[in-house]
Amino acid sequence: MLTSEILKASILVVDDQEANVMLLEQMLRKAGYEHITSTMDPHTVVPLHLAHRYDLILLDLQMPEMDGFQVMEGLKEIETTGYLPVLVITAQPAHKLRALQAGAKDFVSKPFDLVEVQTRIHNMLEVRLLYQKLENYNKVLEQTVLERTAELRESEARFKSLTELSSDWYWEQDQQGKFTKVSGPVFEMLGIDADSADGAVNIVATERWNEAERVQLEDNIANRRPFLDFVYSRRNADGTLQYLQVSGEPMFDSASLFIGYRGIGMDVTDRMHRDQEK
Repeated sequence: MLTSEILKASILVVDDQEANVMLLEQMLRKAGYEHITSTMDPHTVVPLHLAHRYDLILLDLQMPEMDGFQVMEGLKEIETTGYLPVLVITAQPAHKLRALQAGAKDFVSKPFDLVEVQTRIHNMLEVRLLYQKLENYNKVLEQTVLERTAELRESEARFKSLTELSSDWYWEQDQQGKFTKVSGPVFEMLGIDADSADGAVNIVATERWNEAERVQLEDNIANRRPFLDFVYSRRNADGTLQYLQVSGEPMFDSASLFIGYRGIGMDVTDRMHRDQEK
């Protein structure tokens, strides 16, 4: 991370001793930090952080009326993700572990070692800003996924609408021949036994179908060949001929493995009769 980004971070200094506040402010400004705020009243920390969302809070633990532990409890209500940008300041070695358990991310001891304080501040801000970048990236990624999902659904809806407008039925089968999607009178038009328990293709044996045409259609599907506007016929109960037109294509995954068939079809009886009358 660039040093210039770290130096632009917002920092809040909290200490009830004016001399400590002045020392920390002077040290931070000399190091090049540009956005520094301070308070000697611990009661103002939570509303200040709620308004400004500081990247780092230098928090003294030993203050009258309201100590640093109580301040951190208030900050937890704001930082719902559980990350408290708090570096505690303490003269009591026994308070260090308790402070970390309370949510502080690091600590410095009194009296100050200014080099140590600067190093810990720099390191903590670097981690904090990286955390924020990751959080922002995840939000952008989540929004992108939502947008792409919406686009995909819109595309699927458009495809379905166009399919329904251009055909009477649509179907998809998996690699075992089981129907996974159907729209319209697929089973009737294809001569499929819809009562098949496993959903697999079961051609209805009947003399109504033109046998040669059905053999050719089944051969195309069995050998995973695409077919376009294939017309086959069957004889209705009243003796009239019905003509059906189907188009289908095999589907393959990214590894070129066969995963099924999909196709559309329509009743073209009227068109065929008109063509025959010409």
